[in-house]
Formats: sequence, C-alpha cells, structure tokens
Amino acid sequence: MAHADADAGDLPPPPAKKKKSPAEEEAEKRRKKLTPGSLMKGLIRSGGGDATPAEGDQVIVHCTTRTIDGIIFNSTRREHGGKGVPLRFVLGKSKMILGFAEGFPTMLMGEIAMFKMKPQIHYAEEDCPVTAPDGFPKDDELQFEIEMLDFFKAKIVAEDLGVVKKIIDEGKGWETPREPYEVTARITARTGDGKELLPSKEEPYFFTIGKSEVPKGLEMGIGSMAREEKAIIYVTSAYLTNSSLIPQLEGIEEVQFEVELVQFVQVRDMLGDGRLIKRRVVDGKGEFPMDCPLHDSLLRVHYKGMLLDEPKSIFYDTRVDNHGEPLEFCSGEGLVPEGFEMCVRLMLPGEKSIVTCPPDFAYDKFPRPANVPEGAHVQWEIELLGFEMPKDWTGFTFQEIMDDAEKIKTTGNRLFKEGKFELAKAKYEKVLREYNHVHPQDDDEGKIFANSRSSLHLNVAACYQKMGEYRKSIDTCNKVLEANPVHVKALYRRGMSYMLLGDFDDAKKDFEKMIAVDKSSEPDATAALNKLKQTIQETEKKARKQFKGLFDKKPGEISEVGVGEPEGNKTDTTGSGEAASTADRDTDAKEAIPRADSGLAFEEERPGLLARIWPSASRIFSSLGLNRCTIL
Repeated sequence: MAHADADAGDLPPPPAKKKKSPAEEEAEKRRKKLTPGSLMKGLIRSGGGDATPAEGDQVIVHCTTRTIDGIIFNSTRREHGGKGVPLRFVLGKSKMILGFAEGFPTMLMGEIAMFKMKPQIHYAEEDCPVTAPDGFPKDDELQFEIEMLDFFKAKIVAEDLGVVKKIIDEGKGWETPREPYEVTARITARTGDGKELLPSKEEPYFFTIGKSEVPKGLEMGIGSMAREEKAIIYVTSAYLTNSSLIPQLEGIEEVQFEVELVQFVQVRDMLGDGRLIKRRVVDGKGEFPMDCPLHDSLLRVHYKGMLLDEPKSIFYDTRVDNHGEPLEFCSGEGLVPEGFEMCVRLMLPGEKSIVTCPPDFAYDKFPRPANVPEGAHVQWEIELLGFEMPKDWTGFTFQEIMDDAEKIKTTGNRLFKEGKFELAKAKYEKVLREYNHVHPQDDDEGKIFANSRSSLHLNVAACYQKMGEYRKSIDTCNKVLEANPVHVKALYRRGMSYMLLGDFDDAKKDFEKMIAVDKSSEPDATAALNKLKQTIQETEKKARKQFKGLFDKKPGEISEVGVGEPEGNKTDTTGSGEAASTADRDTDAKEAIPRADSGLAFEEERPGLLARIWPSASRIFSSLGLNRCTIL
C-alpha cells in the first residue's frame, strides 16, 4: 500500500515533452513579434463550412494590396492590373510574410477578408524570409484583401514546392510508375490564369517515363500517383521543360495539369545499363513487391525462349517441348540462367512478362541449348503460374530442423563445387539466420547444433576466400574461434586467408597452432607451412625483381623500379587457385597442397612499424641486403 508521504523519487517521471520541429520553433519565434493591433482582420464575405487551413495544406488565394488611403498598387486580379494568376502557399513550408502565416489559418473556403498589417508584420519584419517587390512601401501600414479560393492537403513532389499535387480520387495499390515505366493517362492542362493549353479528349496519352516526352514536373507528379488515381498537379516554370506533349511553354509561370492515371506497364532495367529489361505485359495478382517470390521458393513457370535478333526462332517452349507441363525449379540454386531468375523473382502470380537478356546473364555462363549460339542475346516470354515458399521451422522437432538444414547445406555444397560461390554463400547464410531462432534442449542437441553452426560459418569463409574477400573470410573464421579457440579447421581456413592476404606471420602462427592443439592435423599443417614458405619465396623473388637497381645508382641519380620486367613474365603468387584442404570436408572442395614431412624454420624478429604495416617487408629487404639500410 502506498503512503501519502511517499518520497518524490518513487513517483514515475513526467512524460517527456515532444520535441518541436525546426519549422515549429521558427513559427513560435516569429509569433512573438505580434503585438496588440499589429494584425487586424475585417470580414468582407463569409466563407462556407467550418474547416480552415492547417499546416501542410496548400492555400490558393487572390491578393490585392492597398495603402490605408485605399490606393491599389499590387494585385493578382486582372481588374486591378494583375495577371489573373492566384498565389499558392503551403503552410509550414512556403516562405511568406508573418501576416499571411497567421491570417490564412483563420479563413474559411470562399471567404474574403481584409487584413490590416503594421510594417513589422509584413515586409519590414526583421529577418523577413521574403523580399518586397521593387517600389513596395514596406515601411507603411498596409491593407491586404485576401480571397480564399481553395485549400487542401498537399502532396509535396519537389522539395522547392515547384511541383505540388492535389489528390482528387485515391488510386489502387501503392505501386507508382518510375523510369522506364510505360504510362497511359488522360491529361488536360491550363495556365494559372485559366487559359487552356491541352484540351480534354477521350483518347488517353501514352508515354515512357524518363524519355522527356512530357514536361519534367508533370512526369514527377505522375511518378507519385497510384493506378487509377485522379489528381491536379501544379507545376511552376522551373519544371516546365519542352516536350512533345506541349512544345511551347516559354513565358508561362505555372501550369495546372489534371491527370487520370489509367494504367502503367512495369518496365524494369534490372542491371541499370539497359541490357537486361523486364517488361510486364499482363498484370499479376497481389501487391508488388510483397507478393513476389523474392525469397528462395519453388517456382512454376511457362516460358518461350527465342533469339532476340530472330523473333521467329523459338529454341524452347514449355507448352510444346515439355508436353505442356510448366517448368518447376527452386530459386537460389542456379538451376536457370541468372537473368531469367532475377526477373521471375520480381513477378506476381499470374503475371506475364517479356524479358530481353544479354548473353552473360543468359546462356554464356549456363548450359546452352544446342540451337542457341554463343554470345546470343535472347528474349523470354515468361508466365509465373505460382510459387511455394519453403516451410519455416515452426513446430519442427530438433532433428527435423537439422535434417532440413543439412539439405540446404548440401545444395550450397553443390553450388560451391560448380563455382557459384555467391549462391552457395547465400544458402549457408540462410541457415545461419534461421539458427538464431533455434534453441537446443539438452547438451547433446547443443553439441550437434554448435558443430553444425561452426561448419556453416567455415563454409561461408570458404566462399569469401574463393571470391577474393580474404578479410571477410578471416572475420567469419573468428566467429568460430571465439567459441572454440582450438578449432583446427577454423585455424586452417583463417591461416590460408592470412597467407592469401599476405599476412605471413599470422598465417604461420595459425598453422603452427594446429599442430600444437591436434597432432593428427600435423600433415595438413606441415603441407600448409611448406606452401607458405613457397609463397614467401615467390613474393621475395618478385620483390627483388621489382626493386632491382633501386639502390645501385650514385647519389643524385634516379632509379626506376621494376623497369624491364615484361607483363607476361610476372608470377601469380596469390595462391588463389587452390581449393580447401583435407581439413575442410564440409564443402567437399579439396585443397591441392603438397604434403611435406618437415615444417618450416622461421627466424624470430621483433617487428617494427614497417613490419606491422607490411608483414613481409623485413624479409624482402633482408633478402636484398638492405636490412640495415637507412634512407635519408
């Protein structure tokens, strides 16, 4: 039971105040400049409804400015010498005088009001964000007659407010067109003063996003619209680029486009260079991309393949060559050309797409059909009939989880042997992610689980090693060694990565530690040490050739490093052509390292700064006879 005299420290802390945005802080700071009588409002005509503009709304107004004597010297209205183009502001976004910022939110739709402002409330305000027009009597008390023509929640398309959208009818879904989508839309256009530029017509317009076929601002606005949406897009002169839709727009300050987005065809540049293009011709079912087979799945497709330069030369059709049965394959396993799978992953069930594919993503790196020549660009007509996501492990027993993990790992091993290291790594990493939700129930399960996870980490490290990313391979091995510092396979894998990276001292330590912790690994460790010795010798030999003559010149003469060494005679000392050792049976990829009966004898040296930055530097300079040389 709580006591009335409880210590104040026992009470819950007061709720934290919501931090104000910079715009809110600026508005509050400006509001403090208002003084009694500095801003006064008189109603000329009442408005309709009870809604008033709020922050984020666009207001469209006519404005006539008068002196206290009633003399008009500035107006948007034609009858008062203006252009007939109303003013547009977005509350909280547009720069405007303080009197407008405080006066607009008090007005109803259709209302006409007179605002009398002291100089410090209009253009004579200290740090006023807008500049007064030439000849404007900014130091006088003025009257601003405002007619609230319209206000609505604005969709800001361009940050400088040069393109603003008013939604009339909401569209369907949330996918919006982008470059290079093909768009079908009904469009009308008129200037800010109501002059018609593009009349209404029943037949819609067709254009491609990104090809400058419509003004830039209109394209940006349509790029924010959903299918079947209707909207008005306000575009200022900065975004009114010439186009085939409206050739001449020079001298026009603003155009209002009324748009109905009838349809758009998804066209995707899969590589960003125009070589692999996916064009949707029949919409699928569901929402893009949530209902696409983005993750590895069992896919069922019908497809027709043909040579791009010979549209009638069909080299395969599942409906003809596969007895009418669709092709079934698991994505992520390298069973179809890479370009084919990339596009299918972005299809919805029931969708039909036409794909044009370059040879390096088609059949140049995949078993090629007999009637497809090398280097051929191909076109596929693909229909995704459906797909099945793999079952998650919810409700699985521990043994069922381990069996499923082993199947995925086996697929990864196959991909590794085929040289598809990225795909293999993805399989291993998929299991490792799922392992984050697995909790063994006893010591036996814990041991099996730990061994499986370590094996997967080492397979990932092997993939990184084959891909030439030796640092990542080392980091992955460290995950195993943090849990078990004497894991022989992890020491071997890390030692090989150190050697390939050129960190010979660290590689030597790992290979020697293998022998110390497990005598049975001595043949593999000894072979690795011999390989390390050979790599060091080749590196030093290469360095001697590179630095030959560097120190043979007299003082004041300049030597060129490595002159005369032909490119074809250079020796590859990276060792990247090797596979794994007998200590790595998980990926079934064996290292071809020669066995030796004796280890290596290394001199113990105290490493200096240069040796730590460049591990093999001391041996290289020693072999050159420069271990005591000082360069001034």
